[in-house]
Amino acid sequence: MTSSASHGHGHGHTHTHDHGDTGHGDTGRDDSLAEVLDLDAEIFAPYLTSVTGRIAEVAGDGVRHVVDLGSGTGTGTSALLERFPHATVTAVDSSAAMLARLVEAARAKGLGERVRTLETDAGTGLAGITDADLVWASASLHHLDDPATAIDGIRAALRPGGLLAVAEVDGMPHFLPEDAVAGRPGLETRCREALDGLHAEQVPHLGADWGALLTASGLVVEQERTERLELRAPLPVGAGQYAHVVLGRIRGAVDGLVDPDDLAALDTLLDGGPADVRHRDDLVVRSTRQLWLARRPAAAS
Repeated sequence: MTSSASHGHGHGHTHTHDHGDTGHGDTGRDDSLAEVLDLDAEIFAPYLTSVTGRIAEVAGDGVRHVVDLGSGTGTGTSALLERFPHATVTAVDSSAAMLARLVEAARAKGLGERVRTLETDAGTGLAGITDADLVWASASLHHLDDPATAIDGIRAALRPGGLLAVAEVDGMPHFLPEDAVAGRPGLETRCREALDGLHAEQVPHLGADWGALLTASGLVVEQERTERLELRAPLPVGAGQYAHVVLGRIRGAVDGLVDPDDLAALDTLLDGGPADVRHRDDLVVRSTRQLWLARRPAAAS
C-alpha cells in the first residue's frame, strides 16, 4: 500500500511496510498484497457485511454514487455494490494494476457497468467528483502524507449531507499462541514491537485521532466504534493461508530488526514443515477494527 491509499478493502491492511507496501512495479509483492486483501475480506466477511449495513442505516435512502477510496482489489467495492444496489461506485486507487484487477472482478460478476475507476493519488484530491453520497476509506487515510488536506478533499467531493466512512485497523492481525515455536516464547509480540518502530517512522499517521481530524475539516462525526475481533477454531477456510501470507510479509519487514533466532523461528512457521501455520490447529485470528461515520453538513459551505 502506498501513500496514495491503494488498499481499502474491508479492513485488511497488514502493515508490513517493506517500504511502500504495495510493491507497485514489483509483481511479487503486488500479488502478495492482493492475496492478503482478498483473504482478509473472505475471513472477516461477516464483519464487512455488518459494517456496510451500519453505514447504510446512517446514510439513509438515496445513495446513488459511492466512492471507494483506496479500492485495492475491489473487495470493498463489491460489498458496496451489493449493499447499495442502485448505486454506482467510483473506485479510486494509485495502482493501475489493482484497478484492472478490480474491473475484471466486477465484470465477472456482471457488475462492470456500475463501476468507474479513477487512478490518482488520493492526497491530491478527487478530481471531478462533487456529488458523492458516500465515501468509503478503508485502512487508507493513515498512509497519506497529509491526511487533513486529504479529508478536506473528500469533504469537497461529498454532496451536502453526504457521508464519509473511515475504517482503520491498529496494525497487523495476531495469529500465534505465546509458545508457537519452542524456545522462542513471545515471538509474535517481539515482531509486533519491531513493526511498531517501523510504523513510527514510516506511517506516522497510524493511530491518528481521526475523529478530531474529521471535525476540524467541518464534518460532523455521527458514530465512532471500536471492535476487537477474535476468530477461533473452527476457523474459516483460508485462515491458515492468510496467516502464512501476512507472516511472510512481516518476516521481510523485520529482517535486520529482530534477533536472528526470531527470524529462524519465523521461518519454521512458513517453510511447509510440521510447524507451518497452514498446518496448525492452534491459530487464533485477532484484529482491532475502528469505524468513524461523519457527515458533511447539509447546508453547503
